[in-house]
Amino acid sequence: MSFSPHFSSGSSPFDRDLATLSNYLEVVTRHIKIDWEINWDAKTFGGYAELTLESRVEELQEVRLDSSYLDVKGVEVDGKAVEYSLDSRLEVMGEALRVKLPKSLNKGESITIKITYSTTPQCTAVGWLEPAQTKSGKHPYLYSQAQAIHARSMLPCQDTPAVKASYEAKVRSGRGLEVLLSGQRKGIKELAERGEGWREFAYEQPVGIPSYLIAIAAGELTHKPFENLQGRNWSTGCWTEPLNMDKAFWEFHKDTANFVKTAEDLTSSYKFGVYDILFLPESFPYGGMENSCLTFATPTIIAGDRSQVDVVAHEISHSWFGNGIGCASWSHFWLNEGWTTYLERLIMRETHGELERQLSYTVGRRGLVGDLERLNPRFQKLVIEYKEHEDPDEGYSQVPYEKGANFLLYLERTLGGLENFIPYMKDYVRTFEGTSITTDQWREHLFHYFKQHQDAEELTRRLGKVDWDEWLHGSGPDLCVDIQYDDTLSKACYDLAAKWDKARDGDVSSFTKDDIKDFSSTQTVVFLDKLETYDTLPPKVVAALDKLYGLGSTGNAEIGLRFFEVALKSGPEYAESAAGEIPYLTFSSLEVRPDVGMTSALNEQKPELAKETFLKHANFYHPIARKMIAKDLGVKVE
Repeated sequence: MSFSPHFSSGSSPFDRDLATLSNYLEVVTRHIKIDWEINWDAKTFGGYAELTLESRVEELQEVRLDSSYLDVKGVEVDGKAVEYSLDSRLEVMGEALRVKLPKSLNKGESITIKITYSTTPQCTAVGWLEPAQTKSGKHPYLYSQAQAIHARSMLPCQDTPAVKASYEAKVRSGRGLEVLLSGQRKGIKELAERGEGWREFAYEQPVGIPSYLIAIAAGELTHKPFENLQGRNWSTGCWTEPLNMDKAFWEFHKDTANFVKTAEDLTSSYKFGVYDILFLPESFPYGGMENSCLTFATPTIIAGDRSQVDVVAHEISHSWFGNGIGCASWSHFWLNEGWTTYLERLIMRETHGELERQLSYTVGRRGLVGDLERLNPRFQKLVIEYKEHEDPDEGYSQVPYEKGANFLLYLERTLGGLENFIPYMKDYVRTFEGTSITTDQWREHLFHYFKQHQDAEELTRRLGKVDWDEWLHGSGPDLCVDIQYDDTLSKACYDLAAKWDKARDGDVSSFTKDDIKDFSSTQTVVFLDKLETYDTLPPKVVAALDKLYGLGSTGNAEIGLRFFEVALKSGPEYAESAAGEIPYLTFSSLEVRPDVGMTSALNEQKPELAKETFLKHANFYHPIARKMIAKDLGVKVE
């Protein structure tokens, strides 16, 4: 018996997206046509967005779209000007754009709405960099980050993960700068009549994606293809500033295509046609962002030793979870990130072995517990109970990633291991790919699948004994089940950390630089994570640690972050060094809140230095990151 997924009506408070002002349950966007022109001087872009929408109800009379800080100049419906209005602004949510339809629509009927508009300097999705903030120092740069609810400041849309639409775009820019979007490039046209350096870039995204995956970047950029595989209908490569290309290409050209292939073998065929990585300037506020066809990544993962290439496995995995099967509201964000982290670690298992997968869970559990300690109990839950018009960024943490991935690991073990769970995962992808679902829909399919299994009676009995309420809606300082991981690779890390903990008297004669020579970068992270759990080390012991292992000058940002957290706990001696590194290390960790780690650690030791450092570099940060750090430091920025 086949499984037929049902449409979520939004009747449950967890199912309806409370962070959109659109009437997406009544009418849904099917396709978006974008036409933009970049104004580098004004730091805006404008033109129009044309939305093709389909009614889900009878007698639809109005379309409401999300917008934020947009300068709307006019609205047309099927080519004719119509009345429109903007509601009063709701802070964070923006203003609902109301379009009165000239005639009502019945269920299944479609309409095209064209909005002529421009972004404004208050746009929260786009970071504009001065030439001095780039590698060459010669040209400006822009990049977007629309997750969770910032696409509405780039274009009027149904800014909710519940709606997936295809899109096409034409973007014009001067100054001879490259323009990239989260789709497949269809052509470039020289605009000689506009003057030297003017070009129009055409893109198409035939796969339906949520609004937060609409992305743009522009600047002095170059592309180089990676080594690709025979028999695959997709390509891989990287974009970056020319001065960064040699390092970026060397770091990622060996592994990227193999990661995509491995993910395909574990799930289904890759459907986006191209998988490129764009290495942005250091101010990008995440380790990586899974924009379709074009992952945005921080250059801090270019470590010089390929120790950070696994970050790309996470973003690739989003092609199936998030970009493929998405959450129907931000309450169910764990369906994106928990499944993505789970698949990422299966890719690592295929690449490096099961012990590396176990070690990744060990590292992740440490990060999860750290976040749970600081979180409001409401945000410790897998299914978050957001309030009406609450910013989803408020609940952003490692919980959906790590609690979600551990829940799936627990179910994997409960249901007989990978022999049973990988075929189930493939069926899950086959059933829901291209849709946005709720946790209840996921669970309904899980039970349905294992009821058809040859060991159905035993496996459904095991599913019935899972404490679903505690896993999905429970809070607390750790997982509700103490999942154990193989400690083969972590034991040496723990032993070394314990040895340093006992060297508090300053006698470090028994340590040598060879202590960590056989450690992978992940093991060094585990060592530092464990060391941080002990009482604060004396400054002279931290100095010896740094001198022996070179942790304060490592090219690996994950290691550098953790070392400075340990060092800053010991006292203010490393405060100046940490302050100098903060703008470049703050965003190294994979998709973590930027205020966690060095900035908060520095704030505890030297609050004034932390504030001074942040304010000095405030314009360096993306608007989302700037707002989050300013809030945690208690400062105001323009």
